[in-house]
Amino acid sequence: MTPPWWRSATFRLAAAYAAFFAASTALLLGLVYWSTAGLMARQTDDTIEAEIATLAERYRADGLAGLVRLLERQIAREPLGGPIYLLTDAGRRRLGGNLESWPRVEPDTAGWLSFDLGERGPSGIESHPARARAFRLEGGLQLLVGRDVRALRKLEALFTRASVAGVGLIVVLALAGGIVVARTSARRVEAIDSTAREIMAGDLERRIPRTGSGDEFDRLAESLNAMLDRIQALMDELRRISDNVAHDLRTPLTRLRHHLEELSAHPGGERPQVEAAIGEADALLSTFNALVRIARVRASERRAALAPVDLGALAGDVVELYEPVAETRGQHITLDTTPGAVVRGDRDMLFQAVGNLVDNAIKHGPTGGSIRLVVARDAAAVSLQVADDGPGIPAAARERVLEPFYRLEQARHTPGNGLGLSLVAAVARVHGATLALDGEHGLVVTMAFRPGPPGDDLIPPPERDSAAPARDRPPHPATA
Repeated sequence: MTPPWWRSATFRLAAAYAAFFAASTALLLGLVYWSTAGLMARQTDDTIEAEIATLAERYRADGLAGLVRLLERQIAREPLGGPIYLLTDAGRRRLGGNLESWPRVEPDTAGWLSFDLGERGPSGIESHPARARAFRLEGGLQLLVGRDVRALRKLEALFTRASVAGVGLIVVLALAGGIVVARTSARRVEAIDSTAREIMAGDLERRIPRTGSGDEFDRLAESLNAMLDRIQALMDELRRISDNVAHDLRTPLTRLRHHLEELSAHPGGERPQVEAAIGEADALLSTFNALVRIARVRASERRAALAPVDLGALAGDVVELYEPVAETRGQHITLDTTPGAVVRGDRDMLFQAVGNLVDNAIKHGPTGGSIRLVVARDAAAVSLQVADDGPGIPAAARERVLEPFYRLEQARHTPGNGLGLSLVAAVARVHGATLALDGEHGLVVTMAFRPGPPGDDLIPPPERDSAAPARDRPPHPATA
């Protein structure tokens, strides 16, 4: 069962992104605050410091009377919301200024006083924040200089509320977007999960639906559907192979049982019956060995052994091996090669595949006919072609003959088990080659490979007596 959307990885990612974005926004707003409200606060302090220096200079120049006159002019210039002054003697008795008494607060470590300033307004006495600094003059006088900072505090409060509201809105919007994305993703994942469960329940025809948007879910659905198509094709092929094995092995097993019954019923005629039974057993073993070879090729277990292979030289070895067999039927094999027809592949697999094609051409070709092998190379591909003068394969059956055990009616009277072309197709698939069957008079089989490295990069072939197939007899290919 698909987990709820709030437990999905998409929602967790959206929540983490919301938290990260909120922290980033808070940091950005902090920098904005430092550069605006903080700058204004520092400018206020600098103004107070400058006023203290000016008043102290005036006291030294004009004495107490000159200082009081300057304070009165400053107060008259800004009667409301402006500067704050208080001049007292040593006993803190008021001598001048617009503040009635010394604030009852302790200065901070830097000597600054923060206090509330009472002021008569329309609704009575109103309290406003103020910030001041004390300065001691000669003769024991004390001077308090400050500013009304109500505008600054309002700006700070407004900025704080805006920051909290902005960060909260960002978090809400990010979470809302995460919920929408999570629920959308959850629906797509639920569709995939539901389809997978239906397939596991036995409905192999089901496929993951696509929306046509071309997003990553559609690409994933396309890949999974392709995988399911391939799995279904393999299962169908396995089912056909099983049916064909049961059908094609019933006759030789029946004959083998008949020969054994004759052997037990006629003790004097053992040799013919024994030879016939051995022949049937060999045919069965050949069929099973061919199936094992096809399975190993399709499993691609030998991909790591791919190396440069000269198809021209390989085709020459195949012709040399099968030429004596063709001569017994009055057939003639010709080979036309192009230098440098090098591919990257497994030589044993390719030799087996080409051998199967030539063996088929010999079996199904007419007496006195010709078999032609052509190895060519161009900029796009390296191709190997085997053509014969036999009856050929109808166009409607050319796909079917690549399936295991499939045989045409006219071929059922010739030796074989219907596995030769299946092995050739498997070898072509492992090597990334295309396999084409054509021909109006006879059969033309073409394998087209991607070009390999230059010929001078070839790995030296192994010694003939150890690696090449024996020349005194052909191998036992999985013939069609």
